[in-house]
Amino acid sequence: MITIVNMPQVAPYGSWKSPITAEMVASGCISLSEIAVDGDDVYWIESRPSEGGRSVIVRRESHGNVSDAIGEGWNARNAVHEYGGGSYAVQEGTVYFTNWDDQRIYSQLQGEAPVALTQQPDIARGLRYADLSVTRDGKSIVCIRETHFDNGEEARNEVVSVDTTSGQVTVLATGEDFYASPRSCNAHDGMAWLTWNHPNMPWDGSRLMSGSLSPFADQPALTTVAHLAGNDGVSIVQPRWSPDGILHFVSDASGWWRLCAWRDGVQQEVLESDFDVAGPDWRFGFSAYAFLADGRTVVARGGASSGMLLLIEDGARSPRRVDVPYSEISYLTADRESEVVYFVGASPTASNVVVRCDVDTGECEELRSTMPAGLDSTYISTPRPIVFPTTDDAEAYAWYYPPANPEYVALPSEVPPLMVVCHGGPTSRSGTGFDPKLQYWTSRGFALVDVNYRGSSGYGREYRDALKTKWGVYDTDDCIAASQYLIALGEADQDRVVIRGGSAGGYTTINALTFHDEFAAGAAYYGIADLSVFIGDTHKFESRYLDSLVGPYPEQAQRYHDRSAINFFDQLSTPMIILQGLEDEIVPPSQAELMVEALDRKGIPHAYIGFPGEQHGFRVAANIVRAQQAELYFYGEVLGFTPADDIGDDVVEVKNLG
Repeated sequence: MITIVNMPQVAPYGSWKSPITAEMVASGCISLSEIAVDGDDVYWIESRPSEGGRSVIVRRESHGNVSDAIGEGWNARNAVHEYGGGSYAVQEGTVYFTNWDDQRIYSQLQGEAPVALTQQPDIARGLRYADLSVTRDGKSIVCIRETHFDNGEEARNEVVSVDTTSGQVTVLATGEDFYASPRSCNAHDGMAWLTWNHPNMPWDGSRLMSGSLSPFADQPALTTVAHLAGNDGVSIVQPRWSPDGILHFVSDASGWWRLCAWRDGVQQEVLESDFDVAGPDWRFGFSAYAFLADGRTVVARGGASSGMLLLIEDGARSPRRVDVPYSEISYLTADRESEVVYFVGASPTASNVVVRCDVDTGECEELRSTMPAGLDSTYISTPRPIVFPTTDDAEAYAWYYPPANPEYVALPSEVPPLMVVCHGGPTSRSGTGFDPKLQYWTSRGFALVDVNYRGSSGYGREYRDALKTKWGVYDTDDCIAASQYLIALGEADQDRVVIRGGSAGGYTTINALTFHDEFAAGAAYYGIADLSVFIGDTHKFESRYLDSLVGPYPEQAQRYHDRSAINFFDQLSTPMIILQGLEDEIVPPSQAELMVEALDRKGIPHAYIGFPGEQHGFRVAANIVRAQQAELYFYGEVLGFTPADDIGDDVVEVKNLG
């Protein structure tokens, strides 16, 4: 018998045809988050690009039936801090959620239409609610309210209680700049919450507060308020009560975000970890640990290719490890009636998945997956961790993805082009979950390095704080150092290195292309060119973020000037594609327009797409598809290869090609 083997085609890097299409990227941009358990039913939120980016609450009933818990036209998303989160809560079959269009809280019984609970604000979307949770008696929702004004006054944030019958709102805590994570106890009348003030971000320093949530003249009120832990130099995140009424929280006082408990009037470490249990609170509603019905605590820990759940029992010297095939674990929650947990998982070969896991057997069941159907794993590039030297005798971290496509091999002696990816935040991180946006490039013949530059979370407080006063310097340095490291290893072509990033990563991209000549091209998604935009012209949450990342203003006005590429466009000589949401409240479109003007004035090859209706990050499928195709088309034009994709030249106009 003769076996016919299909030999790979020989083709230049970048020109490989891939089954990972731009449409697949858009469908893979479905995000899964905010899992909740109510009796035998499990809920989560899906953000769907095919429905204009609508966030839909989904219900899975005990017999396996899955359906949308809110109908068409409803969007469970809030704009508190602009990033939102904690947009719904559920108790005994009633779903309470914040609707995007008007930011009011609605209640909905299964099979019935939503009913507005909170009042219509005086100005459009002027009263916003986030971080919803229901009290043990079901009579109130405790949450964060953000009040906006039309006179230029800074928004006001408070902890409030919303009556689940009348919708009456009672202010429980006010007077501080920010609040988060109001959590009432099911075992007694205790309540906990977080607060912090300008110029801190919540990962810089926050305070854990507690009090008694008691009725007073038929309205809830907080009494015996106390400051338990945290300060300007210690960050507290994710407070919640165990079933027996013990307050738990995550503190980075040790240098790592570790799980702690408040017992007998003192803070005690529950898990002495050398890893960060939690991450920065960019959004509301994160959960990295949960409590089982039998009193055990479950903590999630990711890894390079797989992860684990750590089971903590009172009196045990060390936790028991339960291995799971997911390198990224988020939104962990437990069924309080069994030894089952739910979480959103991902791995290098699996995108976001809602997982049900029996912690005693380790058996995992996938309830919902966003992984593209039928994708052969041989097209997936598996990341490997790299640690590389960078400036000031430091080290930085990244994930390296080699090109991967079984249908192609490169031309003899050809070295792949390298794409350097810089994440947003900048206090964020890149993980290893399957991301079609990255695999789109590696399956076409790009090598890719996803950089966790200094300032990224997940490597302890010292590494996270390393970017303070150095933003615009260390992040760029580390992206350049990562590319130089891979070039030296022979993994990348030094003449074909491109850089891309969004938001803070867009800022790094713009700086790299302006102040350095290491890159052949770049893509800036809603990137920052002028740091002064954050001085009096951005939303409250990040309005003082740069005090730590750059320095206080106006004392460090020269530093702001020197790190804003807009002031140095005479140095710019590198082709760039710019993609921008035209309703972005965080990085205004004027930033992109100024860059386009400078590129055009200097005659540099460039392209620009402004997307109507998009905010800070693209949510509409058609826009995601066009952005991905336009970026590939642009690289083909400036790097001199022809993409195999059927992309019309009308996808974007590349100016000044010469």
